[in-house]
Amino acid sequence: MASSLQKIEGDESVLLRVTHSNLKSFNPDIRFSLQLTVEAVKDKLWKKCGTSVNSMHLELYDELRNKIADLSDHSKLLGFYSPFDGFRLHVVDLDPASVTSGGWLEDTSLVEKYEISEESYNKRGDTFRKYREKLTSQAPSTIEAKTLDTDMEDICANIKVC
Repeated sequence: MASSLQKIEGDESVLLRVTHSNLKSFNPDIRFSLQLTVEAVKDKLWKKCGTSVNSMHLELYDELRNKIADLSDHSKLLGFYSPFDGFRLHVVDLDPASVTSGGWLEDTSLVEKYEISEESYNKRGDTFRKYREKLTSQAPSTIEAKTLDTDMEDICANIKVC
C-alpha cells in the first residue's frame, strides 16, 4: 500500500485526500493520474465510495480548506484544475435515495440484528455452547487448570525487576 502512495519521479499523478458528503468515516488518500478525465476520476471514486458517477459532484479544496474548483466538466483532465499533493477532493452525493445516505453504510445500529430464542438455540446441534460442553467433558482438568488464578501467581512470583 505504501508503494502505491509514493510519488515516482516523472510520474504525473497527485495524492488527494477524498471526503464524502454522506460518509463521515470515509477519507482515504488516493493517487490519481493527472491524465484522467473528470469522468474517469468519478468512475474510480464510485468503486470506492458507492456513489454513482451520474449522482456525483466533485469539489477540489486546497490545504487551507479553500475551494479551488468545481469539477463539473466530464471531458476535462484532472490536471486542468492544477491539484497538488495534499489537496482534498470532496464527493457530493446528489442522489437522495443513495446507498450512502442516511448512514446505512456506517451506522450499524440501523441494521436489524438476527436474534434467536434460547429454546431455538438449545435445539441446534452446531452451537458454540455444545462445542464448549464437548471440550470440557473430554478434558475438564486441563481447562480448569488454565483458568486458575494460582497459575498467574506462580508466574508473577518468579519475575524479577532489574
